[in-house]
Amino acid sequence: MGIVHKFEKSGEEWNWQGVTKKDYPSSSEPGGARGASVRWLIGREEGAPYFALRYFEVEPGGQTILDQHQHDHGVFILRGKGTVLLGEEKKEVSPGDVIYIPPGEVHQLINRGEEVFGFLCIIPNKEHLRSIGVL
Repeated sequence: MGIVHKFEKSGEEWNWQGVTKKDYPSSSEPGGARGASVRWLIGREEGAPYFALRYFEVEPGGQTILDQHQHDHGVFILRGKGTVLLGEEKKEVSPGDVIYIPPGEVHQLINRGEEVFGFLCIIPNKEHLRSIGVL
């Protein structure tokens, strides 16, 4: 059976019923995450076998970790402005923009604005990919 997590907005805070906001592990290392949080909107807990949908927020001056994976990502910018690093290239992004991050590409999202930078990120279920020999 499907699940609905109702959206709740309180001032600038975006939340969904039944979803916990988690701080993204911060680091003072170059390329480390700063001022970032994640909410797993759809994933294992909802019984999704093939994908996960996450909502990230990055505070002004913050960034996600400089990362690289064997799986791809789809990102949809909902609020704020930022920069996405894709390999060696940097691109400015804002609400409505869509980003595809292919497997193996170095990537990072950086808040360059003065408000919260929020985006959805969809990834495959890594356990499923391992079970079919993709990872």
